[in-house]
Amino acid sequence: MVVPAEVRRIVTLAPNLTETVYALGLADKLVGDTDYCDTPAEARSKPHVGNPQDPSLEAIVVLHPDLVLATTSINRLETADALQRLGIPVFTSNDDTHTILDLLDSIARMAKLMGAEKQGTELVGRLRERLDALNARLAERPKVHVLFVVWDQPLITIGQNTFIADALRWAGAESVVLSDRNWPQLSVEEVVRLQPEYLIFSGNHEAAATELADLRKRPVWQELEAVQLGRVVNVSEEIIRPSPGLVDVIEQLAHELHPEVFGEKSEIRKSKFENRAAAELAIAYAKECNLCAR
Repeated sequence: MVVPAEVRRIVTLAPNLTETVYALGLADKLVGDTDYCDTPAEARSKPHVGNPQDPSLEAIVVLHPDLVLATTSINRLETADALQRLGIPVFTSNDDTHTILDLLDSIARMAKLMGAEKQGTELVGRLRERLDALNARLAERPKVHVLFVVWDQPLITIGQNTFIADALRWAGAESVVLSDRNWPQLSVEEVVRLQPEYLIFSGNHEAAATELADLRKRPVWQELEAVQLGRVVNVSEEIIRPSPGLVDVIEQLAHELHPEVFGEKSEIRKSKFENRAAAELAIAYAKECNLCAR
């Protein structure tokens, strides 16, 4: 792969890559992204090249990119190969990332490739400072035992070697499910046996209060102490994206799970998917990513 000395036109093929480009202050160089790139909101106004798993090669070529950013998580190898045969440089980030610090290293490498090494160093430095601040406040606190619900029908959670599991650790939590599989499936009855202190939902779910009301009506789920005590947390879909916004979610979780440390609950805004298509993309990340979905 030969990347131009000066990258002026970039196309991204995954939402986390688009977020990273914006976080680096390179929005003016982004000439195209995918149908699912919606964070920040301005990304929606960029020309779209289709679905991340099956983008339009014609649409990409028309944009004359100097560089296309892809990811091993949801983009197909065939797409990268086809673009390179057309003479378009493609950088495919290896999302086999198991820790948040690996993610920060990946952001720095991507920034350097795009000629934004200084911005990358500054961004990574700020994110690391926020993580270190959380770690300092939570270092003496016992980990909260949680169940992270990737999907509830069937019930799918996270394994120990995913970056989401590491994100939980930074937030002062750990999963009650011990599994080497990235996305283990289990029964609700097994969850009742494990009795997590908190349930964490993301993305396609309603606000925590609505989610809780629904769970209290469901057989078996209502037997969970976390449901009975109202310990249900809803976080942004950023939790499944290896992008700078993940640190926002880690901070939110820390505030939600350790109110005794942070006082009142965090006012960090919670978001949800706007449509079914976005929810399906989240499951695609979960089922196809090498590390966890990332």
